Amino acid sequence: MFVLLSIFMTLPVILLAGSVSPNATAFAESAGIVLAAGLLGMLFTYRKPRDLKPRYMFVLTVSSWLIISLIASLPFYLSHQGISLADAVFEGTSGITTTGATVLTGLDTMDQDLLLWRSILQWIGGIGIIGMFVAVLPFLRVGGMRLFATESSEWTDKALPRMKTLSRGLLVVYVVFSVVAVLTYWLSGMSLFDAFNHGLTSIATGGYSTSDLSMGKFNSDLILLEASLFMMIGGMPFFLFVREMHGQHGVIWRDQQVRLFITILLLVPFFLTLYRWYVATGDFDPLHGYIATLFNVTSVVTTTGYASEDYAAWGPLAFVTFFFLMFVGGCSGSTSGGMKIFRFQLSLIILREQLMRLLHPRAVLTRNYNGRAVSDEIISSMIAYTFIFLICLLVITVALASMQLDFVTSLTGALTSLTNVGPGLGDIIGPAGNFQSLPDGAKWILSLGMLMGRLEILSVIIVLSPAFWRG
Repeated sequence: MFVLLSIFMTLPVILLAGSVSPNATAFAESAGIVLAAGLLGMLFTYRKPRDLKPRYMFVLTVSSWLIISLIASLPFYLSHQGISLADAVFEGTSGITTTGATVLTGLDTMDQDLLLWRSILQWIGGIGIIGMFVAVLPFLRVGGMRLFATESSEWTDKALPRMKTLSRGLLVVYVVFSVVAVLTYWLSGMSLFDAFNHGLTSIATGGYSTSDLSMGKFNSDLILLEASLFMMIGGMPFFLFVREMHGQHGVIWRDQQVRLFITILLLVPFFLTLYRWYVATGDFDPLHGYIATLFNVTSVVTTTGYASEDYAAWGPLAFVTFFFLMFVGGCSGSTSGGMKIFRFQLSLIILREQLMRLLHPRAVLTRNYNGRAVSDEIISSMIAYTFIFLICLLVITVALASMQLDFVTSLTGALTSLTNVGPGLGDIIGPAGNFQSLPDGAKWILSLGMLMGRLEILSVIIVLSPAFWRG
């Protein structure tokens, strides 16, 4: 893993061959450090037996993402930009978790190698998240993810060939969509450099941009529509694309998650556009208004973090709507963060079951989701996830408020870190701002929140609990 990451660290310099790479030394030093660590790790673990029990997998998963986040910050910290350690770790963690929150300003004139590294980080994080969903989280039974377990989720000798086949399919689909996104943006008027960066971060639903104005820089409805499409693709289950590729046609549109996901992304912008038209005090172009609203709603729901304008200034209803959309997230098996569509659907199933039991106490009811039985274990796991999510939201909000941050910044900062959305709301960390002005303590707390959100929170809580280590 470290060896592969060290190779990726050389890409910004290689891709800029023939032009200036101001931080080539920083990338070379970072790659050298990571490569040395990787080779030492391989030397000390060579031919040692792998214990693939859940306890080991919890530690491996959490420690891997933590170490990679720290490693990802090296090029930022060693660059000539004078980026502090807290800022470097925040930027690296935001990148690898595909959160998209940033502490960097002046992106339009920033060194291109650093901009490339941000985009590459999010692209790596995107495929890592998909792989974790398929192979790790169902195995660990975290947050109701067992509902999506397949034969590829079992760590046995019998299942390994299937896991390898699925992994290759996921990688092919991910790379193909990324290439298509880059070419589409390029043909639509972006420079090749901008197209490459935004192509990677759109499919990864990461949201890092090459401009402080984000997608607003390009002033193009066509690009906003294209970006909306690629973010939607990034927010859908990638294993379903693999099944489509293997001849199971129509499986995507039969999935309950996907149907609700698409419905939300089409209806919410429609009603918000009507609201914006109603409260507009000047001329309002309904077509441009719908495209801009569709783009920004899709960006928040898929936890990408792009913005074309300051949607927090669209009025009170829009402000409240975007706040609640930050909870939603994409589909399980996607690159998106958030609470995930399936958990809201399971909650509705539980609500319906309870109502039916009140009306018919002796009724025998069954729970099914996407044609699969929903066990009590899955329901309990989902409820535990929801409860600990709200507790973490409360704790982080209070911690940020204790640093003299206002309520909106504290609450939406905590929320955007746990859901990996990117921007929060308000004047400081909203779509028109960034996280640069926050105190270093807040940045460390939010970095931890981003990691917890990406690892479905419970994975981190379990590893930090004394009972885990006593066992």
